[in-house]
Amino acid sequence: MKKILRKLEVPIVCILFLASCKKDGTLTYMDVIPFPDALTASTSNIVFTPANDDSTVITFSWPAVEYKINGPVSYTLELDIPADTLGTTAWGKAAKVVIGEDVLAKGFKGKDLNILVLNTLGLVKDSTQNVVARVVANMDRPVYSNSVQFAARPYKATVLSVLYVPGDYQGWNPGAAPVIREAADHPKMYEGYIYYPAGGTFQFKMTPQPDWTPTAYGDATGTSGNIIVANYAGGNMSVPSDGYYELTADLSANKWTATKTTWGIIGDATPSGWGGDTPMTYDPVNQVWTVTANMIQNGSFKFRANGAWAIDFGVDNNGKLVYADNPFFGYTPNLNNLSVPSDGNYTITLDLHNAGNYTYTLKKN
Repeated sequence: MKKILRKLEVPIVCILFLASCKKDGTLTYMDVIPFPDALTASTSNIVFTPANDDSTVITFSWPAVEYKINGPVSYTLELDIPADTLGTTAWGKAAKVVIGEDVLAKGFKGKDLNILVLNTLGLVKDSTQNVVARVVANMDRPVYSNSVQFAARPYKATVLSVLYVPGDYQGWNPGAAPVIREAADHPKMYEGYIYYPAGGTFQFKMTPQPDWTPTAYGDATGTSGNIIVANYAGGNMSVPSDGYYELTADLSANKWTATKTTWGIIGDATPSGWGGDTPMTYDPVNQVWTVTANMIQNGSFKFRANGAWAIDFGVDNNGKLVYADNPFFGYTPNLNNLSVPSDGNYTITLDLHNAGNYTYTLKKN
């Protein structure tokens, strides 16, 4: 009998030890994590117009969610119509905008939110309808905020669609990505400029909404080639190195291109005349190209890329920058050259960061 008792000593001790460990341990998934009911919106009514396309029309703010363990908390903003936020499939059709880790606010420009409520939520143009928003926090489980409602009146008559360009260079976040824009006189042809800083992989994709769903465009070949609508089945697009690129996408021909550019001014109003470019310098903080040069009133000039007559700008009769030459759009006849109002030293700025709305300034020093 003594021998049997000794055999039982070990399992008895183990059972007691395990019971003690379970009692002392804390299982975080058993705890309720609250999301403070403090999601707010900066306005309760938005009327979208061309005038507020580039203005922030609404900002959502919320407090940090405190989980039981330390670490970054990811936040996603969800937008939906009220009818789709009820029942067993509640929020199943919501537009999801990834905000990022430990970010506690999200503002929308008019053009971006206007496109989202039209294309993703299916709101009717020129009609006021309600939209509901909530925030989802996530670390080891999702936690949901209160919801807020706002009225939206979208418009579509002159709105051109965009393609967002999320990539390694900006954290793969469609909601915060720059865009290329559909050309007014070239349906389904998108164009714009993206700056890829040094470092990273230079890989990216394109999405027609500020999120990965419902559609994302990848590349069928891994180089400039066919766009496929395959939602993650296609490879990433990429550029070969850092720099300032003109991106194009033709959704009719299923082709995209990336052309690295540097910019300069050329003409008999410039120091180098028509025989060569006076180079401009890119400012990545302000997203503009600049040059300071002595200019001549009795002369004219153009903006030219890469020292060649392949991509260059003139101005129309209203003084708006228009491509004189561009492989994507072709040749535009009857444009004017640019000029300065008087002789002197000028700082000249070329701003290409707002796709489809390219501008320049002349400042006499």
